[in-house]
Amino acid sequence: MKKMYSRTIAMMFLMVGFWSCNSDDETNCPEDFTGSLGTGEEVLVGKWQLKAIKAEEALDLTDDDTDNPSKDLFAQYSACQKDAFYTFETDRTYAYEQGKTAEDCENTFSSDGTWRFASNTLNLVSSCSVQSTGLELNEDFTEFTFSVDYKISEVDGSVVQTTLDFTYALLDE
Repeated sequence: MKKMYSRTIAMMFLMVGFWSCNSDDETNCPEDFTGSLGTGEEVLVGKWQLKAIKAEEALDLTDDDTDNPSKDLFAQYSACQKDAFYTFETDRTYAYEQGKTAEDCENTFSSDGTWRFASNTLNLVSSCSVQSTGLELNEDFTEFTFSVDYKISEVDGSVVQTTLDFTYALLDE
């Protein structure tokens, strides 16, 4: 069950807004983002840690023999599942890591590529695809939130379509 939740989080980040390469013999991957950061992009430079996952509907993801649905999915996740970071660099490279800093994580995930932020949309180029996600930044630019419509499996096996809000906070380093 834990493997499914880790994969679920990782896939949410990778599947939101993908534009894939075509299946022809010739690979037409999108070009990496290059150049200096534009106005307003510097607010994303740094390391961001996952701080919250809220669901539109209350869900029960814990295998604790108790029916205890909650909209706070972050509270229902293990330390390894909560261990997720984005790092955005000034040279337009980024890295995403999950389960790399928590202890004894069996399922880890990482990806990297290049990034651009314009008109409140974060664009990531990685693995021959572009992911575009609308971000909401708080007024002091220390947190960002994005929403994903997703089907998620509860502990009883039922599948629920809901909107998940992910919040990341800027780390002081």
